[in-house]
Amino acid sequence: MFRDRCQAGRQLAEELGGGYVGANDTIVLGIPRGGVIVAAEIARRLKLPLDVVIASKIGAPGNPEFAIGAVDCDGAVTQNVRAGYSLLELEHLAMPVQDKIRRRLELYRGSRPNPVVAGQTVILVDDGIATGLTVVAAVDYLKRHEAERIILATPVVAADAAAKLRERVDELVAVEEPALFNAVGQFYRHFEQTSDDEVLSALHNGEA
Repeated sequence: MFRDRCQAGRQLAEELGGGYVGANDTIVLGIPRGGVIVAAEIARRLKLPLDVVIASKIGAPGNPEFAIGAVDCDGAVTQNVRAGYSLLELEHLAMPVQDKIRRRLELYRGSRPNPVVAGQTVILVDDGIATGLTVVAAVDYLKRHEAERIILATPVVAADAAAKLRERVDELVAVEEPALFNAVGQFYRHFEQTSDDEVLSALHNGEA
């Protein structure tokens, strides 16, 4: 069990190892909100630039906690094929989610351009992965933008999700891969919701 996201990030940086320290072709991207706090610790320890990549789930009508899909900051939709929604339906339901992503990008990045990932090794970080749908959307975004290598790093990932995600990325680095997985928060002593101010502070302190 991790004490909090900061401690998890430090432990994850150790798992990644020293081969990335100061690499001029590598960037750390956190998935907001909690993933940015973990990513900030990794970026600090490995002396790498830090930024965000935003993807968000599309909740089912009447049951917003159930992810029927995900959308990235280009507006591209990833389907949860088991949810039974067509791509056309998902694109319609994604519209308010896309608006939320645009607002977050403006808040977190301001006038700064999107980070260049083409030809780069990207260490993509989340604070924990249950189903992996949002992460898949972020990975697909990075591939479209021609990232050279994608290293998915997370303190904890459900074992069944890990098996599927390894097929999509160049490397998956995790501290724990439990078979019994109910929610990310069960693996943290302190798992309060991360605020926008905390994300902004982490990004400011992690600017290269």
